[in-house]
Amino acid sequence: MKFDLHTHHFRCGHADGNIRDYIEAGLSAGLSAIGISDHTPYFGSPEEQAFPRIAMAKSELAFYVDEVLSLKKEYEGRIDVLLGIESDYFPQYAELYRTTLARHPFDYIIGSVHYVADVSIFNKGRWKGLNRSEQIATKTEYYRLIAESARSGMFQILGHIDAMKGNYPAFSEIPAPGPLDDCLRTIGESGVAIEINTSGKTKLSGGWYPSDAILERALHFGVEVTFGSDAHKPSRVADELDDVAARLKEIGFKHWVYFKQREKVTVVL
Repeated sequence: MKFDLHTHHFRCGHADGNIRDYIEAGLSAGLSAIGISDHTPYFGSPEEQAFPRIAMAKSELAFYVDEVLSLKKEYEGRIDVLLGIESDYFPQYAELYRTTLARHPFDYIIGSVHYVADVSIFNKGRWKGLNRSEQIATKTEYYRLIAESARSGMFQILGHIDAMKGNYPAFSEIPAPGPLDDCLRTIGESGVAIEINTSGKTKLSGGWYPSDAILERALHFGVEVTFGSDAHKPSRVADELDDVAARLKEIGFKHWVYFKQREKVTVVL
């Protein structure tokens, strides 16, 4: 069975195409299930749409949910359309996000840390002038936040857990094995899955999130894995899915998972 749980569309302001385009791309790729998982609104801001090129407006959320559910019915028997969403993890707004998202029948929620100390993880400028100890402190805080998001109980999947390397490939070489292992141990104990996300190819780092080295450690700590292309255009749906499955088997994984009605479904690799 083939699936892709991480796709976006026009509502977030930085993706192309509508939801139907991604479903049709999933059919063309031979998927049995496709998850639609656009970015949540910024609930912590009083503005209707605080960042129009990053996330949808608050009033769009209900329309998004209704559209996915309508398309789920339309495509029933051809492809299983799953209602997902990608949520930022902001500790100070966690309960607001939790209660707001609980009003909707999501099959799963992807939790992603996109900001550390209020600066985007993709901002290359954040690393300028930092000495080694400051770099280690930044990486440590990143993995502390990811571990905290796993413990929160808000998410079924954690998104792109080494994406801080995206526009700063040297991130991978910053020595912080303890915080990373602590994070993976927490994820394994929480039962939350991590995604193998193939969108790294669109950033300076190239490759997938997370690296093979992290996946090997994840296996050691009993972390469940899933797949998400993080497609922001329909042509990237299921991108490198078969390659990821083959690599996971080489590393030693026997299965991966997807989620339906918040329940974990195991698929043999």
